[in-house]
Amino acid sequence: FPTRRSSDLTVCHLETPIAPEGEEFTTDPLYGVPPEIVGAMSLAGYDRCSTASNHILDRYARGVDRTINVLEANGIGQSGSARNELETLPEVFEVNGIRMSHLSYTYATNGIPLPDGEPWRTNLIDPARIIRDAKVARDLGAEFVMASLHWGTEKLTEPNEQQITIANEVTASGAIDLIIGHHAHVVQPMAQVNGVWVAYGLGNILSNLPVNDAWPAASQDAVILEVDVRVGPDGVVDVGRPIVRPTWVDKDNGWVIRDVDATLGRDDLSEARRSQLESSRSRTAAVLGDFFPAP
Repeated sequence: FPTRRSSDLTVCHLETPIAPEGEEFTTDPLYGVPPEIVGAMSLAGYDRCSTASNHILDRYARGVDRTINVLEANGIGQSGSARNELETLPEVFEVNGIRMSHLSYTYATNGIPLPDGEPWRTNLIDPARIIRDAKVARDLGAEFVMASLHWGTEKLTEPNEQQITIANEVTASGAIDLIIGHHAHVVQPMAQVNGVWVAYGLGNILSNLPVNDAWPAASQDAVILEVDVRVGPDGVVDVGRPIVRPTWVDKDNGWVIRDVDATLGRDDLSEARRSQLESSRSRTAAVLGDFFPAP
């Protein structure tokens, strides 16, 4: 897995809830994953995660509680779900002298209703709500506000009409400085919308999806996105042009996340493995090649 290099803040998205203690681990359609995944995320260098997803309520309120508890125990912050109503308030934290806030929302919860009397358990995408929360974050002192949005159409590389409409409305408010998307399970484009960088979908950094008629090979591709954020003396936020580093899930060797370019630089690769990595790189380059690091 790629090292953290010199990043000041490393953010992930955790789509599936951690199974409550004493409950079995399960996959599709109702997920519950081992807590060890969070320990691995911590070792990989993640500082916080977005947790609002279409699967966050798969284990109902007890799954939400367990997920946040395990993240907290491993020193990883989160946005998007809550154990109590107070946790729905935007959190402001300082990173290298910049006061930041990270918001997280999902398009739906797969038909599972929010618990009675607890509508705050997770955040649903609503442009007015996102803008309102971002303004609250700024009132609390945030200089930089980013939003993680779980949206899009599965397996579709191009953003759908909902994504485009929401991105336009949210960025036009001036309250959001960066949007990071996920859910399609394939890499999607990145563009500036109203002057704000929008990464519509980063793909699957870690995936156990099969490569068959149901799921394309692209479901094993992803990018690590890097942005440089600066705040001037006048308070103006500058988000530099993003860089993306392609990754690929090597399921043949125990779900290893390969840094595609670094691995291709090795001279001990088999012809078959090199072909897999080159194919992954080509797929990702077709969508986000303009954002690859300069040679």
